[in-house]
Amino acid sequence: MRRKILSGVWAALAVSAGCLCLSYAAEQPGVISSGVFIGEQDVSGMTVEEAQAYVKGEVKALSDSVITIQMGEDQVSATWKELGLKWKNTDLVDEVSQIGTTGNIIRRYKEQKDLQNQSSRYEIEYTLDEAAEEAFVDSCEAFNSEPVEGTAYMGDDGMLHVEGGTDGLTLDADATLAALKQHLESREAGDVVIEATVERVSPVVTAEMLSKMTDVLGSATTDYSASAWGRAKNVENGTSRINGTLLLPGESFSVTDAVTPFTAENGYELAPSYESGQVVDSYGGGICQVSTTLYNAVLKAELQVDARSNHTMLVNYVDPSKDAAIAEGLMDFVFTNSLEYPIFIAGSAYYGTLNFTIFGVETRPSNRSIEFVSETTSQTDPATNIKLVAKTDQNVGYLYQAQSPHQGLTAVLWKNIYVDGVLTDTIQVNSSNYLASPAIYEVGVVTDNQALSSAIYTAIGQNDLQQVQTLIATGLQTETQATEATEAPQPQTDPVQQQTDPPVQTPDQTLPDGGQNYVDGVDGEILVE
Repeated sequence: MRRKILSGVWAALAVSAGCLCLSYAAEQPGVISSGVFIGEQDVSGMTVEEAQAYVKGEVKALSDSVITIQMGEDQVSATWKELGLKWKNTDLVDEVSQIGTTGNIIRRYKEQKDLQNQSSRYEIEYTLDEAAEEAFVDSCEAFNSEPVEGTAYMGDDGMLHVEGGTDGLTLDADATLAALKQHLESREAGDVVIEATVERVSPVVTAEMLSKMTDVLGSATTDYSASAWGRAKNVENGTSRINGTLLLPGESFSVTDAVTPFTAENGYELAPSYESGQVVDSYGGGICQVSTTLYNAVLKAELQVDARSNHTMLVNYVDPSKDAAIAEGLMDFVFTNSLEYPIFIAGSAYYGTLNFTIFGVETRPSNRSIEFVSETTSQTDPATNIKLVAKTDQNVGYLYQAQSPHQGLTAVLWKNIYVDGVLTDTIQVNSSNYLASPAIYEVGVVTDNQALSSAIYTAIGQNDLQQVQTLIATGLQTETQATEATEAPQPQTDPVQQQTDPPVQTPDQTLPDGGQNYVDGVDGEILVE
């Protein structure tokens, strides 16, 4: 009985062994078992040589692929081979070729059954030259940059143009190197671009911010067409030094700082100026018309005015209390951009027309409007007397009216606010006090006749214009007669009529009254009007 049982067991083992043999015999000898993948490639049924050729092809394709690191608008590139790429697990094909094909029959059978239930995936592993890899990433540090502030300018088309406003970039080498390695782990052949990891520092002024400055917040125009050449050049030079100014919220602007120094080297010309009660030539005459025009634009833009002074005497290019005088070291016009957006100041002085326009973002209600009204609160007639000034560089006979009499007055500037056309509020903006001033005459005093010179100085001290005119007339007659007595008579074909009352000479430019071509004076200081 026992012999029969043993015979049955051996018979069962024989049947099982036969099944194993049949199962194993189903796989072709010398090829990779079914269900084996290298990466995404099914290498089942490949010979070792075929699988080896496939893997080498994958390694070469990746080695020849170009990796590019992009940083802003700059980039660096290299092949993976140049970065020291190498195939790490070179025994991969041998390993997968032994699955289900080596070991005892039971092991082989088990591995084959496992592959039937679930395929096995193996990856090609790579290494890089760490030094080459780090040097490649570090080369991007050459692209580190500071933020570039946006700028604005007025184009020839009369439109506001914007440029710049780009972020500053600083390479994060460690994070960028990690991204490079992560991509290598994907084992994807083909050229690829990796964005460098950077720290961005945004500029204060961006192109996007500036592009919103399309609204005219305030504009003012004055006329300087009657100015002499030197004064006109000063107006144009000063305007050009303010044109294009960009002010961020909270930033202040000083006209004096922008336009000084008043020197020939800084582009200024000599123009008549008023100093210590008389007219003199000085550099920068006329520049106050620039600050005054800008002041009126600032008022209309409703910016914060920090410092403003009126002239000591009236000017004629704006109403009283709408002027803004400057004098280096004494008076200045200063204002602050009190808005929440930047502003851009465009200035032009051309063919006698001076204009400033302030651009920005309009936030005021559309149904709201403003106007500025000048009110004269008192008047003082010009001094009835005159002022005579000795000119020690002019001969007797020179008589020049340097300044017409100025009326004195006080004035207040009011700001009226309207909503839907209805006056809702009135605010006092400033107050001004303009002094009365007599007419000023320059009198030549150079002569060899000591008695005549003394008499003219006496008349000047008494501000006696009539006496000066008489002395000039009689003194010149006396000197002419003395000359004729010592010289031989000369025939005259076109005798000149003798003048008994020499005319007052007039300048070749507009007189200072009304603010043309002079520098106003305060305590002996030159006020560049």
